[in-house]
Amino acid sequence: MVRSCRPRQWVKNVLVVAAPGAAGALGQPEIAGKIILAFVCFCALSSSTYLLNDIHDRREDRENPRRRNRPIASGELPVGVAVATAIGLALLGLAIALAVRPWLAVVAASYLALTGSYTLWLRNVAVADIAAIAGGFVLRALAGGVATSVPVSRWFLLVTTFGALFLVTGKRYAELRHSDGRRLVRAALREYSERYLLFVIAMSASVATTAYCLWAFQRSHHAKLSWYELTVVPFVLWLMRYGLLIDQGEGHSPEDLILRDRFLLSMGAGWLVIFVVGVYVVA
Repeated sequence: MVRSCRPRQWVKNVLVVAAPGAAGALGQPEIAGKIILAFVCFCALSSSTYLLNDIHDRREDRENPRRRNRPIASGELPVGVAVATAIGLALLGLAIALAVRPWLAVVAASYLALTGSYTLWLRNVAVADIAAIAGGFVLRALAGGVATSVPVSRWFLLVTTFGALFLVTGKRYAELRHSDGRRLVRAALREYSERYLLFVIAMSASVATTAYCLWAFQRSHHAKLSWYELTVVPFVLWLMRYGLLIDQGEGHSPEDLILRDRFLLSMGAGWLVIFVVGVYVVA
């Protein structure tokens, strides 16, 4: 059951910290408590959708060398138990969201609707499949702002949206590149070409960088030092490094790639240090 809930994927839910963190609100005890509850909420919701995905794909997974050992596909976890657990986790996540703030429950319900639609339909529709996964990241980030009543700026939404699109398209590019003419595991991949996906990757990185720079330069007017502007350097270098790894076909698992590449980790740490100093020390 634990393996089917994919706790390694819960790291994606750390995005709920993004909006209140960027606003400098993490030092407030009531804000921290709401962020923790929002994180737990989305861990329950995401695990529910992973179970739904594995239930829906169990027959297809049995024919896949990498996925045939998943608990539901192998029969180790009975389908009935998985269905009951998925429903229970979805209700738990919605209940936590409602307890924090009604608007968070709306975001949580939207996340369930989007991920459910992806599993049942959208993943077979080219472009919609990429947009749906990216939308899940955006809803996570939006949830942090909604849970803590922190206003979410247009720049934040732009960076989050196109940053997510960058990562998701890189994953699709890796899948297509390593298919080697074999039967494609995703129906939508038949509609894509490597050139088209590289175009989307470049476009996403360009928009995310532009939006981030505009945000940083705008915020720097209110700071004593140009700490926000300094964060542009590790941000851009991070995107450049990840783009190189995508070009090498290494985008299969973004979370694993980010955690094992030393350059990405160092740029991420550098960005975090500069950002924290700019928001919580100098400001």
